Parts: sequence; C-alpha cells; structure tokens
Amino acid sequence: MERKEMICINCPLGCILTVEQNETGEVTVSGNTCPRGAEYGRTEATAPKRVLTSTVRIREERGRVVPVKTAAPVPKEKIGACMEALKEVEVALPVQIGDVVLEDAAGTGVCVVVTKGIRG
Repeated sequence: MERKEMICINCPLGCILTVEQNETGEVTVSGNTCPRGAEYGRTEATAPKRVLTSTVRIREERGRVVPVKTAAPVPKEKIGACMEALKEVEVALPVQIGDVVLEDAAGTGVCVVVTKGIRG
C-alpha cells in the first residue's frame, strides 16, 4: 500500500490529507473537511492536473505579450508540451478576455485563452 500526505489546495482551509492507494489501485482519502478535498486527493494520486498560466507574443508589438491560461486543468505530464506549443503562438490586437489563442493544447482537449484584454 502506498501512502502520501499532502495539503489540499482547493479552498483556504488547506486540509492535510492522507492519501492511500492499495495494490488494486483503489484510493482512500482522509483528513479532508469537504468533498472537494477528497476529490483533490484522489486526482493527485492517480492523474494530477494543473491550470497552466503563461504569455504569448503580440504580433504587432515586438517584446509585448498577453497573459493566457488553460481553460481547464491539463495533465501534469502535458505541461511541457503545452508550453512548447505556446512558443509558436502570436496574437493580433485587439484581444479580449476569453479569446481562444490555442485549441486543443498538446492534444489535451483543452483550449488556451486570454486572461487580460488589450486594445490595438
């Protein structure tokens, strides 16, 4: 049986979780005060995901960038591939919050969107 302790980051409480995974892959979580903590512990133990934040270049203005993030968490092992894909992205102004700059980032099925509107 594998046992890990981690701090839940889903809410401000920061519960200390104990996550145990048995030989058959069944995961049990204790120490959480809400259901979100249990789900976080299970996901972290089996398939960790993260929201990726970054920037992409503005085509018309050398050296300027616009902040972006994934619209949903992506598998942790795909973050490097997502960053590589973002190196190739340039946007034309204006951009608005929520504009999609990259569809299906690194085959994850998750879009990358603008997080700050910038006028032309």
